[in-house]
Amino acid sequence: MRQENHTKRRTAEPHPMRVTDLIDVQKDAIVSREMLKCVGGGVTVFAFDQGQGLSEHTVSHEAAVHVLEGEFEISIAGKLMVVREGEMVLMPANKPHAVKANQGSKMILVMVSN
Repeated sequence: MRQENHTKRRTAEPHPMRVTDLIDVQKDAIVSREMLKCVGGGVTVFAFDQGQGLSEHTVSHEAAVHVLEGEFEISIAGKLMVVREGEMVLMPANKPHAVKANQGSKMILVMVSN
């Protein structure tokens, strides 16, 4: 019998929402709001002020970043790319990556176990 870990699982009430309205860019900060969380991954919305970023790191999940507003520089395994509003980039598990906002920007991060 499968036992679920309810402390690591969060689901949302189904209703339409404008994701960009859920979080605001704050001066000199990175702000996040976790939307869904489960054992296999999650969905988080981020807002970065211009120049803010996440230093290079590695995670064991596959991920997709969808830029909702603004523009990010994203490096994956040493390859630097600019990802703009409306664009998405896939990030493989266990590859070093970093994110930096070129302006006040918002993105949604989806992580899933592989």
